[in-house]
Amino acid sequence: MKDSVRESLSYWGLYKKMRQVKRLFIPQNISFGNSKEQYFLYYEPEQIASDKVIIWVHGGGWNAGTPKYFDFVGQYAANAGYHFVSIGYRLSPKNKYPCQIEDVCNGYKAAIQWLNERNIDTSKVIISGSSAGAHLSSILCYSKSVQKEYDTDVSNIIGFIGLGGPYCFSDQTSLSVKILLNQLFAKGFDRTNGEPCSLMTKNSIPMLLIQSRNDGLIDFSCAEQFYKKAKSIGNECELYEVADKKNTHSWYTAGMFLETREENQGLDKFFSWIENIGKTMIC
Repeated sequence: MKDSVRESLSYWGLYKKMRQVKRLFIPQNISFGNSKEQYFLYYEPEQIASDKVIIWVHGGGWNAGTPKYFDFVGQYAANAGYHFVSIGYRLSPKNKYPCQIEDVCNGYKAAIQWLNERNIDTSKVIISGSSAGAHLSSILCYSKSVQKEYDTDVSNIIGFIGLGGPYCFSDQTSLSVKILLNQLFAKGFDRTNGEPCSLMTKNSIPMLLIQSRNDGLIDFSCAEQFYKKAKSIGNECELYEVADKKNTHSWYTAGMFLETREENQGLDKFFSWIENIGKTMIC
């Protein structure tokens, strides 16, 4: 069965599990702009299990999704004992790039300031994102030009995890993603200014890319190209190939947070990497 068909058929099971998630934590909603889409959610764990803060950027093709929609990710992370922040941003096609990366940078800065004001340690931040969120969060971490433009200090980020991100815009880009990119960028916009692979610069933030060869939307080569670019300029990186049976785009980029670490190898890799970051160097 073609991966694109498997992707479509996977949604029913995903939505069913989403409806079954118990809301153990009520997140705080903090605005950082005038748009209703410019806000972040903060999840406070009852029992803190780590000194690391996870900051998440949601997916949805740049034109859909909100932190509230992906509440189940925050529920899982907080239940695992992590301080967790989920950043929202203005959506396309109404809002063209670079509105999205501007919001992610400003949301990140607002979240760090808000956490610091509450004496929450932000010296060890993990940035992560799924799909379109992986695209945006990777630019936040690795583009010096974007960091300079939006006055964003990333010195306290100790790791980046990207789940199924469209890091490279190539001939292997699927038709669905090409349509989404046409909505994201204004006509005539130089897309290399919004392409993570083109924007990546050398820095000290280790990277984990989680990608599936059975992804019906994002070709595996997209992560491979990003990985090779990172290696070529001396950035620490690891490319993890999803081994779970539930390996369609939606399942491994977000749906894995609906399972347990025992059930889902990708989820276990996600948290194992966070637990071990700083102890060993990955290359």
